[in-house]
Amino acid sequence: MRLAVDIGGTFTDVVLMAQTGEITGSAKLLTSHENPAIASLQGAQQALSKCGASLGDVDSFIHGTTLATNALIEKRGAVVATITTDGFRDILDIAYERRYSQYDIHLEKTDLLVPRSRAFTIGERLSANGDVLIPLDEAAIAGLAEALIACDTQAVAICLLHSYANPEHEKRLASALKSLCPGLSISLSCEVSPEAREFDRLCTTVANAYIQPLMTDYLNQFELMFKAQGLVCPILVMTAGGGMTTLQTAKQFPIRLVESGPAGGAIMAAKAAAKLGLDKVLSFDMGGTTAKLCLIDNAQPQKSRQFEIARAERFIKGSGMPVRIPVVDMIEIGAGGGSIASIDHLGKLRIGPESAGSEPGPVAFGQGGLKPTVTDADVTLGYIQPSLFAEGRLKIEVAAACDAIDRNLGVTFGNDSSTKALGISMMVDENMANAARMHAVESGKDVGDRVIIAFGGNGPLHACRVARAAGVGQIIVPPNPGVGSAVGFLYAPVSYELVKSFYTQLDQLDVNKVNQLLDNMVASASEVVRMGTTQPLLIYRSAFMRYQGQGHEIEIVLPQNRLQQDDIQRMHDLFVAAYKKQFSRAVPGMTVEILNWSVQVSDNSAATDSYSDFSSDRISPVDKESASHSSRSGITYCVKSAQSAQSAQSATSVTDIFCDVDSASKKALVIHRDKLQPGDEVAGPALIVEAQTTTMVATDFHATVDSAANLYIKRNLFS
Repeated sequence: MRLAVDIGGTFTDVVLMAQTGEITGSAKLLTSHENPAIASLQGAQQALSKCGASLGDVDSFIHGTTLATNALIEKRGAVVATITTDGFRDILDIAYERRYSQYDIHLEKTDLLVPRSRAFTIGERLSANGDVLIPLDEAAIAGLAEALIACDTQAVAICLLHSYANPEHEKRLASALKSLCPGLSISLSCEVSPEAREFDRLCTTVANAYIQPLMTDYLNQFELMFKAQGLVCPILVMTAGGGMTTLQTAKQFPIRLVESGPAGGAIMAAKAAAKLGLDKVLSFDMGGTTAKLCLIDNAQPQKSRQFEIARAERFIKGSGMPVRIPVVDMIEIGAGGGSIASIDHLGKLRIGPESAGSEPGPVAFGQGGLKPTVTDADVTLGYIQPSLFAEGRLKIEVAAACDAIDRNLGVTFGNDSSTKALGISMMVDENMANAARMHAVESGKDVGDRVIIAFGGNGPLHACRVARAAGVGQIIVPPNPGVGSAVGFLYAPVSYELVKSFYTQLDQLDVNKVNQLLDNMVASASEVVRMGTTQPLLIYRSAFMRYQGQGHEIEIVLPQNRLQQDDIQRMHDLFVAAYKKQFSRAVPGMTVEILNWSVQVSDNSAATDSYSDFSSDRISPVDKESASHSSRSGITYCVKSAQSAQSAQSATSVTDIFCDVDSASKKALVIHRDKLQPGDEVAGPALIVEAQTTTMVATDFHATVDSAANLYIKRNLFS
């Protein structure tokens, strides 16, 4: 049995999977922020009890969390100091030497966590290829230790110039500081992010140092609590790059855990895309705190080696802290069920990014919340059925939600609470659609020709409205969407990726030196992966290439075997082809250079088992005829035929909702998803309810159930 636990800002999701691949139990609980492991343990026990099992029966345990991200955003980390090469004290202040918004006189500068008073330097200097120009000033280390103690430093980020080429000075400095300051947490840039570009490297190392004490304590506590309740197998942790790693590695490099929960959702969406034969997908994961969107092409989530944390302006690049680690590339905005609605100083409606979280949560939860949220708007509009929410374990107070909206939004949008709630709903849906469009444009892509795969506690509820706003006509809601990210954990491989800078021009490439570099990287990554698996390993190598003088690189996949002299021309041809694809033309006569090299070592057993049948047994949701052939009931549900539907399926009812198309009250069918069968069709408006979420089929959409129990939702023609 395999168990996955995903801790979000509002909810904690748990999924239990049997050896056959069948999901045998799941749970969704409000996150216990004082000790997140408590809700995790309760959810695990709930899921296990559904099949009469215990923690001792679990063979594989995968954990993902947003706690690292939240700690960085909420500034709840350690007191951090930096040590850089003498003369480079102000790297964080200088940054990229530009303002992220050139003409904004009220510009809010990014908080990079370390004030100048805690920025220290030491004498030493390396050349770009790692040669020692000035030896490390070992006599100054004792004075550094005293200065660190004097300013109550809990963690230090060491980032010496060109240490990616030669880590010796950083390691000697760290060893000396450990003996002088035994309780100090130390992060080295040569280990955290061994790449050129010192500002990005320092920011990544600072972020790692900032959350390392907090995440180490948390992971230790998490492990002890589960083992005390009978867990025997090791706990693996989800990373931002979409793979799993060991607890030991997670404690050393907690920055790799940032966005680990959303990465699981992207993996789940990619699996669904492969199964359905969809080449262009937009994954839409809306939870209680944020919404995450990711572009998926040919069943592979878009990847990146950098992203920004805690942007001061959520849609403006450069307004956050840059971090250089392998990551699933997605855009995340403060638009979740708990996002708070308010009126700003200009009298305009504002949604988020502040969230009610799980404590106190939306007003409708009756746990002390006072400010209206997106969930309160959904309750007011009738989209959430109080008696069915969270399997009836959480009482929903409709009147309190309506009252909070009326009280806080005044008469800005009229006197009717439903009209104000619709304003909240339309605003948050447009925010998410706009984020999708911007994310696609930044990648040179379009969202209009994509299929949305919707999941998360609120994703299926808002999918039709986001699709309409983004100009998308088709939506897939897979089985168990409310715990989609946790499901994705169960399909992730144990993997680890290393990126290291080693500059060379392509026509001067020394094959022996590069092979030695790649071999060392493979050995280091394999050592990490071997701690979490005994399965055969897959190895992927790549080079990041550019024309000489350019500022950004294109990733080119290398041969699986060691490089030979003949491979140089092949690498050039692949780079030119990739450059043409991205920029429409190549630049003849320009020298090609390589800045970084990457190695990914992966145990792909989980993904291989899950994807093994994709080429031979794809399910096409577009092919309604094939779905109806496998149907056992073939019922068409609509409001007009509610009586006949009730006679065929007892678990249906009719409710009043506020229509998001014509702003009028309408009758909508309420259907339990587990009662639907392949070939059944549901005409909007309708609410398809299940244990952890509700799918709203809007008035201008209709849904079909395919043979794999996916909901295929399509916008009506001419609507």
